Amino acid sequence: MPRRRLVPRLSLVARHSVGGCLLVAAGAGAALALRPWLASPWAAWGMAILLLAPLCAWVAQRTLAPALSLFRALAGTVNSYRDGDFSFGLHWARDDELADLVAAHNALGATLREQRLGLAQRELLLDTMVQNTPVAMLLCDPSRRVVYANLAARKLLNDGRRLEGMPLDAVFAAGPEALREAVARGGDGLFAIGRDEDEEDTFHLARRGFRLNGRVHELILLRHLTAELRRQEVRTWKKVIRVISHELNNSLAPIASLAHSGGALLERGRTEKLAEVFATIEDRARHLEGFIRGYARFAKLPAPRLEPTPWPGFVERLRSQIEFRIDGTLPGRPGRFDPAQMEQALINLLRNAHESGSPADAVSLGVRRLGEMVAIEVRDRGGGMSEAVLANALLPFYSTKRGGTGLGLALVREIAEAHGGRLSLSNRDGGGLAIAVLVPE
Repeated sequence: MPRRRLVPRLSLVARHSVGGCLLVAAGAGAALALRPWLASPWAAWGMAILLLAPLCAWVAQRTLAPALSLFRALAGTVNSYRDGDFSFGLHWARDDELADLVAAHNALGATLREQRLGLAQRELLLDTMVQNTPVAMLLCDPSRRVVYANLAARKLLNDGRRLEGMPLDAVFAAGPEALREAVARGGDGLFAIGRDEDEEDTFHLARRGFRLNGRVHELILLRHLTAELRRQEVRTWKKVIRVISHELNNSLAPIASLAHSGGALLERGRTEKLAEVFATIEDRARHLEGFIRGYARFAKLPAPRLEPTPWPGFVERLRSQIEFRIDGTLPGRPGRFDPAQMEQALINLLRNAHESGSPADAVSLGVRRLGEMVAIEVRDRGGGMSEAVLANALLPFYSTKRGGTGLGLALVREIAEAHGGRLSLSNRDGGGLAIAVLVPE
């Protein structure tokens, strides 16, 4: 509700005009009073000006002093706003244009104060959520120093101690070797860290770049997938049991029916149709045998027979079965693995690379040493994997292909782990997928 004015509004222009007129009138009166005492009118006016000059200075100082004080207060509150302090307000007792300026300034301060309070509450909520999320988060500036790390990142990478200000390379250098390899490959990917001889923790690495205050920053996310993978495995095994039960019923029910029909035909002496009955039974039995053999091959992978294997001959045998190019030079020192199992694993990976939509000449295989491990890496320029597919890719029987069994990558993983190694997947910068089989040298 607007404030009622008890007196008419007197503007700054009107007030100063009235004061100026009064001073001119006083000067004229002084000149007229001095005229009889001086010989010239100009001398009277000059003497009047000299006499009234201190009065004019005093009146100007008294008139402008409140406004000058207000201007200093405005400058002070603006500096406070710039420093983030919005608790100040101003008061102006007069009803003029400066009163409108003070009111607008106070309204601005109140708006900024409310916005700052809301922003602080949202920041507190966001920080609480980020600090308590199980996903490890690292934010790095252009100089690759950590500017923010949540509790999960501190616990995972620095035993719960602060990471802010540390070089990112030093943080990763002190971490597990699998993490360093995943970061060195670039892009998103999966890696596993062994807890003991029988168990390991699986993590999903995601990296995102964005601009903050005009500078390029990088956000690194490490998501612990072990518990989720175990839940997925339980659901997958339930699905497998349903699939096997369905397939067994689809084969055994016709076999039982045909066997009964064959017996009935034999009793009636109609043996001419028994050949057709037995052929159908054999066909269903062979189908069931092939179905069971495919699953048994995955479940009963034999222990690898490690033997020294020269890389050039091994790679040439692969190239005789499927097309790819060699990335880099092959090591001169022979590898030590089971040639048959490794060949089976790499053919699966190379076939997947060709089926990913990648150009044939972009499918490559490279072999390089990584410390005490040898990485056999298959790369392509296909569509890569989404985050959801990447998180489930190593689950047995998980497949995005129509009619796929989902045993390919799971079998490759079993072969790698049987050799004492591991399997890692990552999306490539520019598109495509890189899958590395790491085995001891």
